[in-house]
Amino acid sequence: MNKIVVIGNGDVGSSYTFALMAQGVGNNVGIIDLDSQKVAGDVKDLTNGLAYVGPKSIYSAEYSDCSDADLIVITAGAAQKENETRLDLVKRNARIIKSIVQSVMAHNFTGIFLIASNPVDVLTHYVKKLTGFPANRVIGSGTSLDSARLRSAVGEKFQIDPRDVNIYILGEHGDTQFPVWSHGNIGGLKITEWLDQHPEFSKSDLVDLSENVKNAAYEIIHYKGSTHYGIAISLARITKAILQDENSVLPVSVHLEGQYNSEDVCIGSNAVLNREGIREIIEIPLAEDEIEKMRFSIQTLRDMQNTVLESDS
Repeated sequence: MNKIVVIGNGDVGSSYTFALMAQGVGNNVGIIDLDSQKVAGDVKDLTNGLAYVGPKSIYSAEYSDCSDADLIVITAGAAQKENETRLDLVKRNARIIKSIVQSVMAHNFTGIFLIASNPVDVLTHYVKKLTGFPANRVIGSGTSLDSARLRSAVGEKFQIDPRDVNIYILGEHGDTQFPVWSHGNIGGLKITEWLDQHPEFSKSDLVDLSENVKNAAYEIIHYKGSTHYGIAISLARITKAILQDENSVLPVSVHLEGQYNSEDVCIGSNAVLNREGIREIIEIPLAEDEIEKMRFSIQTLRDMQNTVLESDS
């Protein structure tokens, strides 16, 4: 049995549960939220479509259901407001996360945590501290969405299927993120080789694309109040990699233990994911300018982590 408990049934949580169902990921999905009526409505609504996707148990869960879950996915938290950075959210959401984690751990949960609540890197680190779990069993969504956004943007710009674009964004899921152009490729061509063969494009086009990706959340929030479909699909992809023991490489928030000359900080990095959670972190040899960007991103998150831990002490 692949049992998932989703904690938080707002825009992100409900979209994630729908993505799981549509993609056939997990066969037992429990939903926990303070708004029990909305959960009940979503359970009925989702169950109506089971005839087209196959058998699956979807139900209103309690914290006691976490005891034998394979995966706990936390999407709960205060929503990011317009003109508010992800890091502005940290103190508000840290209190929410602490209450949730304590409730889960009271039922002897021994599976894997997947964190989507923002700021995700800081809160992933916080969950690891609260639980004492090994690093492989506490994972954040990290830069999975940002990388998908960039691949889609590059694909659209160059008229290439985004699945054939291999470029990752590392660092904070937020303002200090950066694209790793030095290792990016399109159909096997390095980015520089692609530009050489397509003189109608330039490096400035790439810079514009990465800036648009970095600011995508703010634009979407301005238009409709929240972002949820993209992160829901990203979470479903991470979930599939874990539950189906894929050994897939995805850019998630990981706990560094010497990689990038840092430790005791969670940040977006490529990692191999399987049934054990994080099998290994892939440390990409970065270009000189990328090394500086990673250092800056790490220090930004470390400062915020310290703020959370200090306020919690």
